[in-house]
Amino acid sequence: MKKIIALFILITGTFASAQSFDFQYDHYSVIVKDLDKVGAFYKDVLNLKEIPHPSAPTGFKWFVIQANSQLHLIGKDSVAMKHSKSVHLCLATQKLDELIASLEEKNITYYDWPGKENTVTLRADGVRQIYLKDPENNWVEINNAKH
Repeated sequence: MKKIIALFILITGTFASAQSFDFQYDHYSVIVKDLDKVGAFYKDVLNLKEIPHPSAPTGFKWFVIQANSQLHLIGKDSVAMKHSKSVHLCLATQKLDELIASLEEKNITYYDWPGKENTVTLRADGVRQIYLKDPENNWVEINNAKH
């Protein structure tokens, strides 16, 4: 019996500590060369709300994604330009069809995961997703996953 109790304490203690830090998503940062051009993409195409940087008047553009989650653009003169689709910002919306219509109206190309233009990927779990590039070719996934 003591062994069963000890095993129970060990197992429940392991699961309890697995999420003990209670993380919340805070922000995603992207280094860009043309801060104004890339910032305009996130503001005008994806309709993210720009917010002021708390201390730096230049070199940054910050956007609210939802509640306290943010996107931080950091302007640099030199940027390593390695753009893998596997490294991307992902946003979820239940208005994916409206967003796609807006992209098409603005002549902005989007892709499915394999890379076919203006095509939507249907994942095995039923989530629909598209990928697009900001003006400096950083990948953004947008899907309709429910949260």
